[in-house]
Amino acid sequence: KRIRATEWPDGLPTGKAVITTSGNLKAKYVIHTVGPVWRGGTRGEPELLAEAYRNSLKLAVSKGLKTVAFPSISTGAYGYPIEKACKVALATVKEFLEKEDKLDKVVFVLFTARDLEVYKKAAKEIIK
Repeated sequence: KRIRATEWPDGLPTGKAVITTSGNLKAKYVIHTVGPVWRGGTRGEPELLAEAYRNSLKLAVSKGLKTVAFPSISTGAYGYPIEKACKVALATVKEFLEKEDKLDKVVFVLFTARDLEVYKKAAKEIIK
């Protein structure tokens, strides 16, 4: 509600990220981001998805956080194929961490065992 009441009354734009306190959660903060709706991959979806991860990571560093946990952004209701999305996610996080060493851990919290296997396979190719 606060996000809409302040800077983004029409909702957070795709690729942007904001940070809020976590309420009753055990985490200190919650980073909110919006990934792209999959439209076949020809409307800038990979770059928008990378921006969502990158902007979230930048916010985490700006708050002095050491650990960040991500879901597989856009692979649910937004229909982004997980086989494609995980490669964007892993490559973006890897690139960020190579330039910015202030985070100790980035975790991907995945919904199904299949999602985990897809990420593991992609990680073998991307994170060497």
